[in-house]
Amino acid sequence: MPTKLQPVPMLDFSRQFTGIREEILTAIEKVCTSQRFILGPEVQSFERAAAVACGASHGIGCASGTDALWLAMVAAGIGPGDAVITAPFSFFASVSSILRAGARPLLADIEPGSFNLSAEAVERVLATADGGKVRAVMPVHLYGQCADWDAFAALKQRHGVLLIEDAAQAFGAAWRGVHAGALGDLAAFSFYPTKNLSAMGDAGLVTTGSDAFAERAQMLRAHGMRRRYYHDEVGWNSRLDTLQAAVLEVKLRYLPEWNRQRQARAVRYDELFRQAGLAATNVADGVVLPETDARATHVFHQYVIRAPRRDALREHLMERQVGSEIYYPLPLHLQESLRSLGYKQGDFPVSERAADEVLALPMYAELREDEQQTVVEAIREFYR
Repeated sequence: MPTKLQPVPMLDFSRQFTGIREEILTAIEKVCTSQRFILGPEVQSFERAAAVACGASHGIGCASGTDALWLAMVAAGIGPGDAVITAPFSFFASVSSILRAGARPLLADIEPGSFNLSAEAVERVLATADGGKVRAVMPVHLYGQCADWDAFAALKQRHGVLLIEDAAQAFGAAWRGVHAGALGDLAAFSFYPTKNLSAMGDAGLVTTGSDAFAERAQMLRAHGMRRRYYHDEVGWNSRLDTLQAAVLEVKLRYLPEWNRQRQARAVRYDELFRQAGLAATNVADGVVLPETDARATHVFHQYVIRAPRRDALREHLMERQVGSEIYYPLPLHLQESLRSLGYKQGDFPVSERAADEVLALPMYAELREDEQQTVVEAIREFYR
C-alpha cells in the first residue's frame, strides 16, 4: 500500500488573504465610500507605483493581461500588414492578441532550458520572412524568468524591430538588474488571480518609456477618447477597475517579499529533488529541474519540471491529492483555431517536446516545507 500523504493544493488564495485581510478590506471600503468605481484616483496611484516598481516611465492599467498585449501593440502602431514574431509555447493570448491587432503572427521555437523564445530562432525567421513587414518581436518571460535580453537587444540593434515584452508571468523579474517592464519598448502584465501580483478578478497593465505610446494606450483603453465623447480612434473598453487597482496597490507593497519566498521555495524544491535522487540532466534519466540563467532574477511564477511519463505522473499525483498543472499541453501552432497560420506538427520540435514533458508543481509564497516534502515524496513514490 502506498504511504498516505497529506493533500497539497496547487494554489491556496486564502493563505495570502488571511495575512492582509484588513488592509484589503480597508482599501475596498475606501473605494465604495468614494463611489469612484471607474478610473478613480486609486487607478492612477497604482499605475504610478507599478511603473516605479518596474523602472518604467509610464504604467497604463487595463482590464486584463490579454488586453494589455493588444494595447501595447496598437499603441505602437502595429496593425494590418505587419508581422510580429513570438513563441508557440505560451498562453493563447500571446498569439490571439497579435491577430486582434490585425497583424500576422510568426512563430519561432524556444530554448530548451528556459522555455523562453530563442533569439537564434527569431533570427532565422527574420532571414526567411519579409523583414520589412516584421515590426516587432514579442519574447515571453515564461514562468517568471526573463528571456535572454542581451540577445534580443542585439537583435533589435541589427534589425530595427520593436521589442514588446509579454511579461504576464513576470512582475518583479529582472535581467541584469533591469526589471521586466523596462526592458523593451513596451511590456504587458497580467494580474489574473494566480499571478505573483494578483487582482481579485481580471486586470492588466502596459508599461513603456515612451510618452507617445503611453498617451495612445490611455486613449485606446477608453474607446479612443482623449476628451469625453470625442473619439479620435476606434479603441476598446478596457479600463482597470478602481476596486482592482486598490487591491493591487496593497499587494504591490508585499510583492518583493513574496517573490523572495517563492525563490526560497524553489531552492528548497531543488534540494529535496536532489536528496531524493530524482534530479537528472536529461528527462530520460529522471526529473529535470528548472534552469535559472545567472543573468536573470527568476520570480518563479511557476516551478516547472520536465518529467518522464509526465501524464502518468500527474495521474499519480491527483490520486494522492497533490496539485499539479500542465502549462501548456498543446503548443499554439497545433491549436485548431490557429490552423490558418499554416504550421504543422514537427515545425517547432523544442516546443512540442516541452508540451509533452513539463509539469508545474505547487508554488506560492505561503507553501510550507512539509508540503514541499510531500510533493517530492509523492513523485519519488511514482518513480521508485
